[in-house]
Amino acid sequence: MAAGDSKLTICNDALLMLGASEMTSFTEGTDSAKICDRLYDDLKKYILSIYPWSFAKVKVQLAQTSDTPVTEWTYVYALPADMIGTPKAVFTTSSAGANPQSNFELYYVGQPRLLTNYTTVYVDYIADIDESRFPEYFIYMLRHALAADIAEPLTDQITKADFFRALAFGSPSENGRGGLFRQACQADAQGQRSQTIGNESFDLIEVR
Repeated sequence: MAAGDSKLTICNDALLMLGASEMTSFTEGTDSAKICDRLYDDLKKYILSIYPWSFAKVKVQLAQTSDTPVTEWTYVYALPADMIGTPKAVFTTSSAGANPQSNFELYYVGQPRLLTNYTTVYVDYIADIDESRFPEYFIYMLRHALAADIAEPLTDQITKADFFRALAFGSPSENGRGGLFRQACQADAQGQRSQTIGNESFDLIEVR
């Protein structure tokens, strides 16, 4: 893990890459602080959501709510507050060798909910974890992606934005799956089952 990294250090790294001065806090009132504070969190969550990063994957048992389903389902479960995107897999047991289930629906009315007939539910999901838990390959890619996002509003130079975006995600023909993003995915996949970057859908394959 990249011990010592934080939202502030990642943003400052991106600023330095663009030739801008570092900031001391997100409340200092500078353009750099305002832009980074506004754009960073959404970018972080977006990148966490588009690949099943092993370092951010969590398995938990869901808590059943007292809500009454208004559809054909019997039970309503609350989804984790720190979940990024949708569950990556749903199980009815935490036992080894369990198979993912597909007999459920996701609802987002007020709060995200999972509706099903299962009496016990476990989910695998990507969590909105702290930057101190990011590995080095993810930090390196994230700071380049951030430089691409803040380049134009900070420097008014679209060429800088295009340059860092190409470094972070590759050429347009790679559909955002090239560059440092691809390298980070490959590094992350070394400890996982085989992944096919660019062809695999990382959201739920089957719902219901």
